[in-house]
Amino acid sequence: MSTTRPLGDIGSDLAVSKLPELPTPSPATAESTEDDAEGPDTEIRLPRSVQAIYLRPLKRRAEYGVPACDLQLRSFSVRNLEFFADFALRAAYYLNLPASGPVPLPRITELWTVPKSNFVHKKSQENFQRITLRRLIQIQDGNPDTVEVWLAFLRKHQYYGVGMKANVWNYEKLGVGKSMDVSLENLKHVMEPKWAHFGRKKNLETSEKVMEMLGSNRFKDAGDEGATVPPI
Repeated sequence: MSTTRPLGDIGSDLAVSKLPELPTPSPATAESTEDDAEGPDTEIRLPRSVQAIYLRPLKRRAEYGVPACDLQLRSFSVRNLEFFADFALRAAYYLNLPASGPVPLPRITELWTVPKSNFVHKKSQENFQRITLRRLIQIQDGNPDTVEVWLAFLRKHQYYGVGMKANVWNYEKLGVGKSMDVSLENLKHVMEPKWAHFGRKKNLETSEKVMEMLGSNRFKDAGDEGATVPPI
């Protein structure tokens, strides 16, 4: 049978031995011990990459402010949306892309009313609501190739429940129309064999073969004797 004893009884059974008195340190010794306790050797310092997780993502400053890409993130969950927006900003920083945002955009609210039953219970209806949250991240002064790498990296590591929509701008030099005409001429030689499989061919090989078949003796023997083929 187990019995309970008060805490004071347990302390009375223990033999208390008198500890030896330690000499009081001098003021100079006390200051040196406090400095050693607060020194960097006794603290466990986290790496820079781990410390950056608990801080806001770093951003690079745009020099000219020319927009290169607008990335719009959509989700039904605020937690997933904010997490992926933070991830996109950190990826843009390490790719040397000046990014701004995330800018909250207006919510998209959708409502549906569905009848629960029919006939006399038609007035018994149920309402459904769906709210879509959005964030905007803009890349400025970015190289088009680097922007494509950034978007491909986000697509590869896309977070669940978050959709993406990107508008990308490409800038060309003056006189781009002439270069487009040259590229179109070079493209014709590549596309002509492929376009030959669609629709009618430009040559008259098909009509010539039809006339040759209609004028053959085998076709005349199969039809009425002496029938002539009308010209086309």
